[in-house]
Amino acid sequence: MSDLSMFDQYNKLADLLIEQVSKEEIAECSRLLAMNVAHYQSKYGELPLEEKLAMIGMTKPNEEQIQLMTDGMEILVGVLGNVVVGIGQERH
Repeated sequence: MSDLSMFDQYNKLADLLIEQVSKEEIAECSRLLAMNVAHYQSKYGELPLEEKLAMIGMTKPNEEQIQLMTDGMEILVGVLGNVVVGIGQERH
């Protein structure tokens, strides 16, 4: 069963990671996530983002919505984590 505590943990971790990265690194993270969305769309069709945008600021999400939000934050944290690990390393 999903609950908001896992989402909140990922959200806090994302905030901590965002504090450590530059604007350019946030842009790199955004490009990586955009490529993932484009790959998904090429395989499965266009994503109905209007429904997802409506979830922003929702006060009482259902279990499915909580799980989707948690999965999204987990992906964000993973991509941000990869960007943070590269801080200070020379890029090729």
